[in-house]
Amino acid sequence: MTDILARVFAVIQDRQANPKEGSYTNHLLERGEDEIVKKIGEEAIEVILAAKAQGDERVISELADLAYHCLVLLAQRGLSPDDVAADLEQRFHP
Repeated sequence: MTDILARVFAVIQDRQANPKEGSYTNHLLERGEDEIVKKIGEEAIEVILAAKAQGDERVISELADLAYHCLVLLAQRGLSPDDVAADLEQRFHP
């Protein structure tokens, strides 16, 4: 695995601190949690549809979209991927 999730999250945090006109990330953050979770729901459905009939490349693409929107939600709530990793660590290494 690579550090791409950390790099993407850093960009999201940078957009929070230094909004950039025309940024989709800033659009989501400005619209708030309701918009972010709506997008997460849409992306989750797209993952399911891709898995059932659209092939692996589409599954990967939709999972990437879902991961991005989840990262935006974490940032919006003042959380980080490290919080998720810590929870997973606790679940799998009690």
